[in-house]
Amino acid sequence: MAAEGRRGLGRGLSALLGEAEDAAAASSAAGPREIPIELIAANPDQPRTDFGEAELAELAQSIRQRGVLQPILLRPAPGKAGEYQIVAGERRWRAAQRAGLTAVPALVRELGDQETLELALIENLQRENLNAMEEAAAFSSLMSLSGGSQEDVAQAVGKSRSHVANTLRLLQLPGNIQELVRQGRLSAGHARTLIGAPDPQALARQIIDKGLSVRDAEALARKAATPAPGAPRPVPRKSNDTLSLERDLSERLGLEVQIQDKDGKGELRIRYADLEQLDEVCRRLTR
Repeated sequence: MAAEGRRGLGRGLSALLGEAEDAAAASSAAGPREIPIELIAANPDQPRTDFGEAELAELAQSIRQRGVLQPILLRPAPGKAGEYQIVAGERRWRAAQRAGLTAVPALVRELGDQETLELALIENLQRENLNAMEEAAAFSSLMSLSGGSQEDVAQAVGKSRSHVANTLRLLQLPGNIQELVRQGRLSAGHARTLIGAPDPQALARQIIDKGLSVRDAEALARKAATPAPGAPRPVPRKSNDTLSLERDLSERLGLEVQIQDKDGKGELRIRYADLEQLDEVCRRLTR
């Protein structure tokens, strides 16, 4: 994507709200105003699908006592004059309805479709209340929208690059295993042990039924991948973590990188075609 898209991703929600506050100081018309709830609609591309009944009830009770403390962010609803679409703050909007409010404080900004979705994704990811599969889908959508790398997304949402990479790996799981993660029956750590495993659904049932720890689940997945005595041994397969690390290093160095690992020991190989490439690798490693 063009640099403009990357700047939007890097700017993030907090910067946009900061701009809104500066604008409000210069002109009261730009600040928060009370918007009737019936004129507000949810964003159909909202990344979160599960808002949690208990959390909504708790927030609604807080709003009854103290009101909506932080304005929600809206934009004019496309094709609907006088109506608005939520950019960030759908939980507060839903809870305000439960609390019996007829209007909520809101900032209204002119935003395009792409910036609206980017901000919705970033807001949800920064609040850390998505389930692991929603978070993985949000990371993937944000990378597709912005054209950015895992590192770009990690910086935009305040996460580590390894967290983004490990969460994205969950999208490699079969749909039925992903659903177990959404339901909270499998943790993200348990689910990652099943990536690439034979018959992951059967392994998932054992993990759930026996209440296995992540370490025990890893041992179970390794055992399932071990061939029976006398069976031909398959060519050792690199783990998804190793393959991901190879790709990351290759992108950073601009050269082919291979990692040979066995029980935490091994070799890192970097292939170069000429002395100019070798000099560039040395420059990057020593700067």
